[in-house]
Amino acid sequence: MRRGPPLQAGDFIAFKARLLAPSHAVLPGGYDFATDAYFAGLGAVGSVLGGIEVFDPPFAAPWYQRASMALDRLRNRVARHILAAVPGERGAVAVAMVTGKRGMLGQGIRQVISKAGIFHLVTISGIQMSLVAGLLFWMIRRMLGLSATLALHWPIRKWAAGLAMLGAVAYDLFTGSRVGTERALIMTLIMFGAMVLDREALTMRNLALAALIVILVQPEALLGAGFQLSFAAVAALVAVHEARYAGTRPMGTRPMGPHQKGQQPHQPAKAGPPRATSRVVRWLLALLVATFCATLATAPFMAADFNELSLYVLIGNPLTLALIELVAVPGALLGLALYPLGWDGPVWHYVGLNIGLVLKMARLLAAAPHSTLPVAAFPGWALAALAFALLSLVIWQRPLTRLTALPLLLLGLTGALSHAPPDIMIAPDGTALMARPAQGPMVLLAQRRNNFMVTQWLRAVGDARDPATLARASNPKAGCDARGCTLVMAHRHAVALVLRASAFGEDCRRADIIVTPLYAPTHCKARVYDRASLASSGAVSLRFRSTGLEITNAEPPGAARPWFRPPRPFFTAHRTFARPQQKRPPAQ
Repeated sequence: MRRGPPLQAGDFIAFKARLLAPSHAVLPGGYDFATDAYFAGLGAVGSVLGGIEVFDPPFAAPWYQRASMALDRLRNRVARHILAAVPGERGAVAVAMVTGKRGMLGQGIRQVISKAGIFHLVTISGIQMSLVAGLLFWMIRRMLGLSATLALHWPIRKWAAGLAMLGAVAYDLFTGSRVGTERALIMTLIMFGAMVLDREALTMRNLALAALIVILVQPEALLGAGFQLSFAAVAALVAVHEARYAGTRPMGTRPMGPHQKGQQPHQPAKAGPPRATSRVVRWLLALLVATFCATLATAPFMAADFNELSLYVLIGNPLTLALIELVAVPGALLGLALYPLGWDGPVWHYVGLNIGLVLKMARLLAAAPHSTLPVAAFPGWALAALAFALLSLVIWQRPLTRLTALPLLLLGLTGALSHAPPDIMIAPDGTALMARPAQGPMVLLAQRRNNFMVTQWLRAVGDARDPATLARASNPKAGCDARGCTLVMAHRHAVALVLRASAFGEDCRRADIIVTPLYAPTHCKARVYDRASLASSGAVSLRFRSTGLEITNAEPPGAARPWFRPPRPFFTAHRTFARPQQKRPPAQ
């Protein structure tokens, strides 16, 4: 809606709307909003026509819905309060970090933090969840340790872990309980549950158990970018942690004294740097190593899901993580604690100043040359080979068994680097296409602008150009008029976008490939992708090979999924309406 009354969760409203089915993938193997909408329970999208009427509820909502309404209203009040204290981009980032609401972030700041490789700053992921739960655990344990009776006679460590688990659940509910937050919550609960049961708190088994729970509850999350990036990064971090402590001491135990290591107690310790300096150096070194390993582990999934790699992530991540760990998350917890008392204003200003420093660093990194590296789309089997190579590295313990990752890595890299991008990409409704001319980069032929679709197409071919530069009117290589566009490709193949039925007569004779949102006539000798054929295949990509034309459809022939229904025979019965009419003989 453009304008309407101030609405909040729990209001009963009436309005007139224009509803459309969720859009499908704009290229084979690309992002399919219809799939996500089906699993999210969204049946349609659209816009409001006219005004919105708010009326009294005709019935009482169940208790769980009333609780959800109250929680969402609280999140909105906190978000408005933070924006009032810290206006602008800093406040929008603070709102996303505290409440999980990212709707206030502008497109510009999204692109900046994405290019800098720190988009996890505004997503409630494992970093925020572990920091919040860890701070709660540390504070509760310290407060309980103030009592000598509790500290000496009761398991305050387990009590703190149990209360931290409740705090993590509350934090998950307050931030919206999205898929990424739920994964982080499960992993956090397993970690603190291991403490309660006197088990190791950080092992690959716990990570595998968390993955199993997520897949059983939400199997569709396995193909999502959030699941892949989260578990790949954590798997690398756990493997680094296990390698760091391998052969030294069991995790969760205290270091042995000098007399247990074979060193005499009266022998002086070796000279070294001061204790505080040594701790800082070790912390920075561990942070760099962990960031490097996590970046390598998530690189294949970043390339496959977003078709780009952030080259300066090793610089941006340690700096932003340090500010998040030391300032942002503790300040957010303190601000939420002081919010009911009205004393939280200075805390939000302090958090906003540090977020401003992070955004300045993000802009410097985003403006640096080659901040992002475009990566062309590659087949799914190459990503699967790279994923199994990562699993071989982090799961196997012996060097000989880890060598199994080498052939998988070579197979995945070969498939990713040797995969040729498509020469023609056709929109699922036939209103646009992008083709590779005889010389130069890809050219856009479109009836109307669709920046999302153009962005997806450019990313698929590894093209870093701005979508705004592909306007049809400023393209000298395409001949366009009100009836459509034509373009000559390599090997003198001609492709035509037909927008008016009157253009079929000429284009059917001259073009090799015709794309149209209309129903094409049956007498057309060119390869036709019209409204009827695209309704069954979805988006189409074409590649010119030495053996012929390689065709890839977004939906295989005869596909029938809950989010993609095959068209009825009615659509194929009207393909001949554009056939040229024969002249009637003159009346006698």
